[in-house]
Amino acid sequence: MDDMTSSNAEPPQAKTVEFAGFWIRLAATLIDTVIILVITLPLMYVIYGDAYFEQGLLYYGYADLLISYLFPIIATVVLWMRLSATPGKMVFHLKVVDERSYNKPGLGQSLVRYLGYFISAIPMGIGFLRVGWHKKKQGLHDTLARTLVIKDQQD
Repeated sequence: MDDMTSSNAEPPQAKTVEFAGFWIRLAATLIDTVIILVITLPLMYVIYGDAYFEQGLLYYGYADLLISYLFPIIATVVLWMRLSATPGKMVFHLKVVDERSYNKPGLGQSLVRYLGYFISAIPMGIGFLRVGWHKKKQGLHDTLARTLVIKDQQD
């Protein structure tokens, strides 16, 4: 069994899969970003006060590292593994799945996908824009992690 997948189940037979395109995925990402900011920014204000917003530093301290960086990574990876989606993707009935089995992604796969976001962003977001023209609507991060984003057929 591949250590990046969560299961060795066979992909659905004779099932029509609809891949999620660029714009719906962008909308889902915007929702997720707003949710993360609504959670993290008030915490950062309580801990650091106005200085956090005035300094413009990439990294402000240990609490910043935990709240602004580690929390979003952990939350996103856990949501992909448990629910196959973040809240933004749930709004649009989208799922992140293993490209072979169509099951939820495993831990390794989810971590590769998240870290792949940084690679997708360089240069000029081409790895994300790739969703718009790829036949399976995969961003570079999806290809690296061997995942797909599909429309949930169970709705």
